[in-house]
Amino acid sequence: MATADNENNAANEQKDAQGQNAQNAAKDSQDSGNKQGQPARNPRKRKWLLVGLAVVVVLAGLGVWGWYEMYGRWYESTDDAYVNGNVVEITPQVTGTVVSIGADDGDLVREGQVLVQFDPNDAEVALQSAEANLGKVVRQVRGLYSNVDGMKAQLAAQRAEVQKAQDNYNRRRNLAAGGAISQEELSHAKDDLTSAQNALNNIQQQLATSTALVDDTQVSSHPDVKAAAAQLRQAYLNSARSTLIAPVTGYVAKRTVQLGQRVQPGTALMAVIPLNQLWIDANFKETQLGQMRIGQPVDIEADLYGSDVKYSGTVDSVGAGTGSAFALLPAQNATGNWIKIVQRVPVRIHINPDELAQHPLRIGLSTVVDVNLHDQSGPVLAQQPPKQASFTTDVYVKQLADADTLIARLIHENSASAPGKTAQR
Repeated sequence: MATADNENNAANEQKDAQGQNAQNAAKDSQDSGNKQGQPARNPRKRKWLLVGLAVVVVLAGLGVWGWYEMYGRWYESTDDAYVNGNVVEITPQVTGTVVSIGADDGDLVREGQVLVQFDPNDAEVALQSAEANLGKVVRQVRGLYSNVDGMKAQLAAQRAEVQKAQDNYNRRRNLAAGGAISQEELSHAKDDLTSAQNALNNIQQQLATSTALVDDTQVSSHPDVKAAAAQLRQAYLNSARSTLIAPVTGYVAKRTVQLGQRVQPGTALMAVIPLNQLWIDANFKETQLGQMRIGQPVDIEADLYGSDVKYSGTVDSVGAGTGSAFALLPAQNATGNWIKIVQRVPVRIHINPDELAQHPLRIGLSTVVDVNLHDQSGPVLAQQPPKQASFTTDVYVKQLADADTLIARLIHENSASAPGKTAQR
């Protein structure tokens, strides 16, 4: 029984060995077939591939260097740039109650257009009182000129009285010398002469006082008239300022005023923004300003329009300090907790007005600016102060001109209808 089992085991081992040999033979046959199918490696081709790769790397490096030398170092760009402009605040100069609002946010308003109207009653009453006061003062000043003429007439009459008393005294003195009249009568004549001379001196003093009040003046230039005219001018301005007008042409923003509101001088009611006078404040790193000059051309792209719209501009000015230096709470590096941070300096960029008119921008919009540094002829900072104001309005000058017209009319109406010597003083 044991012999039979041994024979069976030997047979199985022989079968396993034959199967293993068959598998190894198949594997060797397959490996031989694979080796015959693969081409033989070419060391020469591998060498040329490495040389080509090295050439590509060198050319890429030369390209990067050439780009930097020809383009990269002559351009500075930043996306930390925003549209800015003038925000003309509409603030009252007098106290008043709002009875009318002429424009709302987003509305286009023209220079001189009425924006807010106050209750005009109080201002009208004050203006009428000032007009009446000016007329009264003009007539009083005319009376001063008349007093001068009257005093001159009294002076002439008193001089005649003095001359009469002097002749009477001389005649009686001759008579008294011959004994024709008494010394008492001569004394009376002398007293009359003295009294007449004293009256003459009194009139001369009064004339000098009256003349001092009107000397070298006209009615319109008399101090009293000018003071009354100033009061009328102030009352007229207060009346005119009860109507708030647009100082410039632009678009209304930040309206906070409400109907019936009682506002005080200096309260911001709304703002007018002239969108044709915008610029860009671009914040460049301090490392980007080494070759930046005033007048250099700038390419501008606004996020509002994307790459479809391009603006051209020029560097208008470079800030006098970094943004952190003018911050409300500037960093205090002396505390010891110091970390160096690259600072940014604001650069103002002027936008081409024609392009701005075709594609309007708004204050606060984001932009990307690219400054061309090739032109190095411009200054780093402004060399001369501005020769004229960059932003002005004359709407308030017109109000004062109207007040002067009213004053001239009132002076004329309260002067003499047929002016003679007195009225022309």
